[in-house]
Amino acid sequence: MEGRETNEKKVTWFVASSFLIGLGSLLCALPFINEEKNKSKVGIEDICTEIKVVSGCQSSDASFQSKYLYFITLGQTMQGIAGMPLYILGTTFIDENVATHSTGIYVGIAECMSMIGYGMGYVIGAPLVKVPENSTSATNTTGTNGSTEWLWTWWIRFLSAALVAWFTLIPLSCFPHNMPGSTRIKAAKRKQRHWFDSKLKDLQVGTSIKDLCAVFWILMKNPVLICLSLSKATEYLVIIGAAEFLPIYLENQFMLTPPAATILAGLVLIPGGALGQLLGGIIASTLEMSCKALMRFIMATSVISLILLMFITLVRCNPLQFAGINEDYDGEGQLGNLTAPCNEKCRCSSSVYSSICGRDDIEYFSPCFAGCMYSKALTRKKTYYNCSCIKEGLITADEEGDFIDARREKCDAKCYKLPLFVAFIFSTLVFSGFSGVPIALTIMRIVPVQLRSLALGVCYVVLRIFGTIPGPSIFKMSGENSCIFRDVNECGYTGRCWIYNKTRMAYLFVGISFLCKLCTIIFTTTAFFMYKRQVNESTDIPNITVKNPKVKKERN
Repeated sequence: MEGRETNEKKVTWFVASSFLIGLGSLLCALPFINEEKNKSKVGIEDICTEIKVVSGCQSSDASFQSKYLYFITLGQTMQGIAGMPLYILGTTFIDENVATHSTGIYVGIAECMSMIGYGMGYVIGAPLVKVPENSTSATNTTGTNGSTEWLWTWWIRFLSAALVAWFTLIPLSCFPHNMPGSTRIKAAKRKQRHWFDSKLKDLQVGTSIKDLCAVFWILMKNPVLICLSLSKATEYLVIIGAAEFLPIYLENQFMLTPPAATILAGLVLIPGGALGQLLGGIIASTLEMSCKALMRFIMATSVISLILLMFITLVRCNPLQFAGINEDYDGEGQLGNLTAPCNEKCRCSSSVYSSICGRDDIEYFSPCFAGCMYSKALTRKKTYYNCSCIKEGLITADEEGDFIDARREKCDAKCYKLPLFVAFIFSTLVFSGFSGVPIALTIMRIVPVQLRSLALGVCYVVLRIFGTIPGPSIFKMSGENSCIFRDVNECGYTGRCWIYNKTRMAYLFVGISFLCKLCTIIFTTTAFFMYKRQVNESTDIPNITVKNPKVKKERN
């Protein structure tokens, strides 16, 4: 009866969590309701003109920015709080209702779907990360793709997420409180013998806040649990941090457009991370691994992913010639300065990165810095003419007979290593994902049944503090460290980084990932030897491999 009441409470939490996740997504989209249409962007061609109107320094609309910040922060906080019951109670609900060595398969499926959702977010949001084009710093830059379309469509993604979350309310509310055969499975699991810490073996959990804090503190002092939680944190630090940085890395290393780089990053994350989580759970269940075997499996797959990471440093492209960065305008300019005698009268701005490729195979920051006087849009790609900084290269004419000096595109890097990089990063993600489910299974086996939800809660606290929160910041700092040209507008404000040092970026990206994987191996190895020593010292319960309980079909 007690188990049935517990399951009823869990199902209630699932429904409430789904509703709050949808509400959090709706809060993120809410600022659109009060948005004013005068925030639209005015498109102006950034070409070389001696007379160019440049507005003075204007104070930013703090209320406009803070409105988004408050609503999105509130929405994300609500989603974070609501999501934890699904991660924690969902895992324990699965463990309580399936055979011991079948848990890994179902938990693997759940983690797999989580990774698919994370990757799909990148693919769906990719159109929103276009670099501003056809504009100058004198324009209102509330849009990102040169039109007002983005302003009126960004909220649809959040609204769609809210609807998807709310569509799950009905099936979750109809979910049975007691799965068929679960009574016999639970009874059989109570007879199974596991090693527990002596402080946890006979611990009675109360319902008061004082009892909860006391049990939480005891779990925090369990070295095996904390080491495994730190292992999971370092794994997620790599996955979440690399996911944030991977689009920037692909864009700059392999000369991709921002939307293409973001979509490719999502397409790598979805099959790589999802397949790793799923296979990790299947392998752990098929081989019926004990706690020791699970930790050995984590260490082995981490070593393999560590080796694959080292090969990624070899897969990078040589930097292109970029006027003012590593090319000095044929000796007329200076490295590190985009302005040269050929464009000094154009009054160009570095606030908007709109690179073009000249017929001399040199990339220019914008048509203005190439000294281009006018443009045409005869085909899908815009072409530029009378560019004073472009003096060499193959001359071609357009349909009207005018000679083309530059095109709106990236120069051909003549680098064909992108498929090789995708293969290595995909393999690394797969082997990194192998450890996710085994860590969760090990944590649930080293604590009594009544403490499993709280133990997973401790694990996620450690994971958030040391993994998902600092991960994006650490990789962001590595990107900033490899920046070689940054936007500085007329007011002196420093903006985003436009151009990166590819070699330094590659070594920092791989170096941080390598260090995190090394920490995973160290923490798991420490947990393995601590667990082994404590089991050997225990005289009450021997360490044995748990077999699947034979469950008979219950009669209706």
